[in-house]
Amino acid sequence: MERQAKKIRLTLSKRAERYARQDAPRDTRLMAAKGALPLPAIELATVLFALTHDPDAEVKSTARDSLESLPATITNAVLSGPSHPALLSFFAGCRADKSDQLEMIALNPATDDATIAKLAASPHKKVVEIISNNQDRILRAPEIVDALGTNPLTGRAVIERILNFIGASEVAENLDGQRDESAITDQEAEAALRAVLGDEMGHYVKQLVEEKGEDITEEQIQELQQGNLFQLVQQMTVFQKIQIGRMGNKEARSLLVRDRNKLVAISVATSPKITESEIIAIAQSRNVCDEVYRVIAMNKDWTRNYQIKLALAANPKCPQSMAVKFVNYLQDKDLRNLMRSRDVSRVISTHARRILSRKGKV
Repeated sequence: MERQAKKIRLTLSKRAERYARQDAPRDTRLMAAKGALPLPAIELATVLFALTHDPDAEVKSTARDSLESLPATITNAVLSGPSHPALLSFFAGCRADKSDQLEMIALNPATDDATIAKLAASPHKKVVEIISNNQDRILRAPEIVDALGTNPLTGRAVIERILNFIGASEVAENLDGQRDESAITDQEAEAALRAVLGDEMGHYVKQLVEEKGEDITEEQIQELQQGNLFQLVQQMTVFQKIQIGRMGNKEARSLLVRDRNKLVAISVATSPKITESEIIAIAQSRNVCDEVYRVIAMNKDWTRNYQIKLALAANPKCPQSMAVKFVNYLQDKDLRNLMRSRDVSRVISTHARRILSRKGKV
């Protein structure tokens, strides 16, 4: 069965409505579709938008052409004013290459969350920055966070800001400010996650929180990815995944650090419960997003560990500028392995050779 299009209810003055009514004479609608109407900017654009849904093909096509080619002075007034959300969504689609106009749409409180989510995936850095600064939208619309988390332009500063909005702040509320996150007990984590997940998934919390004190192998991770825990995690919103990433157990962290959304993955890498052995395993893995390696590489506490430095230097997914830095700290035997390895970039192998040459050991 074909899905019925969602009805859009537009509000027009009586003067403007006579041009857009479907029972208006065709000549009147066609004339209006050409855009030469003595109306304020928002009403003119709203009439043209209404006529893009006209049953007459010529009226519909003409109105779309006129709407898309409105001069910047009119368009800017529409994009920054109290326009209908559907009209703003239309312009977000047809002005995809106009970053200045997309910025107006992103700043407009009349823009709906679905349109903001689409803009959050756009290749315009300033637009992404504007959206990431709107805490109210981020907290009420997980789809925006989902889009930001998969956008390559979402950088470290934006990620930290969003995690602060929806991660640490909610955890602090759920724990009633009992103590610092680094001292969270499993019981407190369970209570916080029950508040986040709600009654429907509350009975799964123990499975997500209870630490077994053992390191997890790649084989066990593959088993987890085929089991009930994985199915449960996939049903969660991005907000819930972030909370589980921060407060869940090793099994949950092992799944979520591989999530396609970098915000979820980074919530694991910055979890107060994560252990050094887990960080080593993540640094050795090639199945997480590049931003996770960047977070680990910039953490001075983690990179004091030699195994983490070695794992990052040898991992082709670690940002090259960071990997090169860690090569400088490696022992001769590991430098030789890097020099001969086909799995690392030529920059890394050449740098390893250069260090050994200086020591006279090549």
